[in-house]
Amino acid sequence: MLSRKAGWEDLVRRILDSRTAPEDCRDLPALTPCEAPVIRRLRRTELPADTVALARFLIGKIVVRELPSARLSGRIVETEAYPQRDPAAHHFRGPTPRNRSMFLRRGHAYVYFSYGNHFMLNVSAEVAGVGGGVLIRALEPLEGIPQMEQHRKTTRLLDLTRGPGRLASALHIDRSLDGADLCAPGPLWLGALTPQRNADGQSPRALVLGKSPRIGITRAAHRLLRFYERGNPFVSGPTCLHP
Repeated sequence: MLSRKAGWEDLVRRILDSRTAPEDCRDLPALTPCEAPVIRRLRRTELPADTVALARFLIGKIVVRELPSARLSGRIVETEAYPQRDPAAHHFRGPTPRNRSMFLRRGHAYVYFSYGNHFMLNVSAEVAGVGGGVLIRALEPLEGIPQMEQHRKTTRLLDLTRGPGRLASALHIDRSLDGADLCAPGPLWLGALTPQRNADGQSPRALVLGKSPRIGITRAAHRLLRFYERGNPFVSGPTCLHP
């Protein structure tokens, strides 16, 4: 099993090496190859009890995938909210065998197969019995990058987890994880980076959130329910900032 430090240092090396290729490195964040990330599991009590608030809260948090051979993880940089009574949401017409995980109390995985092509990872977002979900649209890879490359059949860093289908493939997420408790020990969970200092001793810069209409929907398409970390190159869609 590869160490977490090896995965983190490999990410740093690849990002630094990519700076010679402009198409791969626009506005890549400055990273220091000092230590592997220290990730703590999120408690359910930390998750906002509101779908839109949760979609904003999850930016900067971590998705961790535990495999027998390695631990894969990525920092969330883009989400979409599908709140109560949203006509664009799978839960709009009530629970079904397919969408019942959206009605679990907040912090559970809802995984579905989209257009017969790829899986999508969502987080249930309301109290038990109420439908609501947050789609995880993009991650910034942290750990297990060699395994992600094998799953995705590419070595291009920006293509590993930029987009909901890509990130599910990179982290080997499928329907077997539907309903998983993301706040409990298991094969898939949510975490947060412990506070760290930069090489100069300063705290990391604060997140700057952008928002926009959601991508690829026709109902309620005008609503500004997509959130992302502004300036992050791993964001999958447009990065126009709305007030």
